[in-house]
Amino acid sequence: MSVVVEYKCPNCAASLTFDSDLQEMHCEYCGTDFDIAAVKEYNETLEAPAADDYDWESYEEKEKTDAGSEENNIYSFTCPSCGGRIFGDSVTAATFCPYCGNPAILSERLSDMFRPDLVIPFRLDQSAAKAALLQEYKKRPLLPNLFKETNKIEKITGLYVPFWLYDCGVEASVQYKATRISSWSDSRYRYTKTSYFSAVRNGCFSMENLPFDGSVKMDDRFMEAIEPFDFSSAVPFDSSYLSGYLADKYDVPAQEGIPRINARIKTTAENLFSQTVTGYQTVRTENSSVQVAHGKIRYALLPVWLLNTDYQGKKYTFVMNGQTGKLVGEYPVSRAKYWGFFSGIFAAAAALAGLVLNFFF
Repeated sequence: MSVVVEYKCPNCAASLTFDSDLQEMHCEYCGTDFDIAAVKEYNETLEAPAADDYDWESYEEKEKTDAGSEENNIYSFTCPSCGGRIFGDSVTAATFCPYCGNPAILSERLSDMFRPDLVIPFRLDQSAAKAALLQEYKKRPLLPNLFKETNKIEKITGLYVPFWLYDCGVEASVQYKATRISSWSDSRYRYTKTSYFSAVRNGCFSMENLPFDGSVKMDDRFMEAIEPFDFSSAVPFDSSYLSGYLADKYDVPAQEGIPRINARIKTTAENLFSQTVTGYQTVRTENSSVQVAHGKIRYALLPVWLLNTDYQGKKYTFVMNGQTGKLVGEYPVSRAKYWGFFSGIFAAAAALAGLVLNFFF
């Protein structure tokens, strides 16, 4: 049977949420802030067995299970505040009660193999996510005016996304082909000489916290684009941080991320060693050999804001790193502005060419 966890305010018994600015638990009803450790201690006392025990037999037949049908992957749970039914899919780990609005953490989804090792708490709140998107609009000169003027963000969701973190030692050998180009001229001709060199670099280094999105629902392109996360702010997992946000458990096995991580390690090694090949006009990788040793995998929840909006019948989704504020997404483009922009470039180029011709002739 799944257990729904809800953190109660020691003052008024209302539900608490995690405040990303204060890094503490906050009560919306009485306005009090609490240290996470203090809240956990208080809630543990609430969970202690009561002295009285009245063993009444239930009149109504007990439900056989608290989970819903596995055939359609929809599950239901009981809200501890109002008794309403909370529905979610097989990967929902934290959500909200649709009746009373209180946050609910589904502890079974965070136990045993599904319990994360680390969590990076949210640093930026919902208003910061909205402000970042509106500011981004100003940097997009090809956005349709109607989109900027009438666009309304329909939904903003704070979500802890499951990620696999990969740590390893790397031993690499990379061979580069480099060139030096020199030129000179005499009274009749101009000469260019290209000299080719082979450069070999060998070395060892370690890599930590290489992230890979562990959720089928999230777009891997966006998840990589909002990197990097600052893992110096990561803390051992505690379900208190999930209160007030949505969270999913992973549904992509860690092994599926290894090919992508291997490719990133290889590219990193080639780019890292290439920085030591200096004094040349061009440097390109000819071949490389990368050995990964002592590879370890950990499981973490990382903070992400999802912002959704509609424009002319099409849904646009923007994704923001809930720790650093890095924002990515796909934007509509005004055709009129697009062609006007390039027409201006062509006109400027033509005018410049005309000035050059007039200068010489």
